Amino acid sequence: QVQLVESGGGSVQAGDSLRLSCAASGHTFSNYVLGWFRQAPGKEREFVAAITWSGISAWYADSVRGRFTISRDNAKDTVYLQLNSLKPEDTAVYYCAAETEIRARLGVYQTYNYDYWGQGTQVTVSS
Repeated sequence: QVQLVESGGGSVQAGDSLRLSCAASGHTFSNYVLGWFRQAPGKEREFVAAITWSGISAWYADSVRGRFTISRDNAKDTVYLQLNSLKPEDTAVYYCAAETEIRARLGVYQTYNYDYWGQGTQVTVSS
């Protein structure tokens, strides 16, 4: 079955950068959308970014557009999220998610359109 393993989280200062990785396995992902969501304490899980495995389409939340970049390396079956100019409000557990493109395109911003999730990686940004 699909397995997603995130890595790369950590504790940084405001303005710093991090790169999160999501290693995908257990399936052929050529027709999948891979997404990143985050969940801060006491808040609902929210969309951050998503990308088609082909790389043709990508989506970003308004709150991260221009600071975060999603990319993928098909040879490594890995999706990355580059986080630049980090702010304290970016503090959250970041989750990788995957779903078939047909289903994900019904609403890439919605958690309920993704069946496969990683365990999450903590990002903490201090001021």
